[in-house]
Amino acid sequence: MFKNRKLTIIIVLLLLILFVPIPFHLKDGGTVEYKALTYQISNVHKINHNSKDGYDRGIIIKIFGIKVFDSVKEEDK
Repeated sequence: MFKNRKLTIIIVLLLLILFVPIPFHLKDGGTVEYKALTYQISNVHKINHNSKDGYDRGIIIKIFGIKVFDSVKEEDK
């Protein structure tokens, strides 16, 4: 019974380490990145002097370092 309880605690801690994100606020105009060991989500809001409103906006999702979703639209004038 005691081994089963230890195993459960170890599994829960491992899952927390792998899947709980840490936010990083970048100084490029307001981008926030949420990083965990297994994935990364970036809420992009960066300065782009070539766009109409001056910013690039969108979301980027990476799983194990592979980009699976990118909605950032880099607009030119």
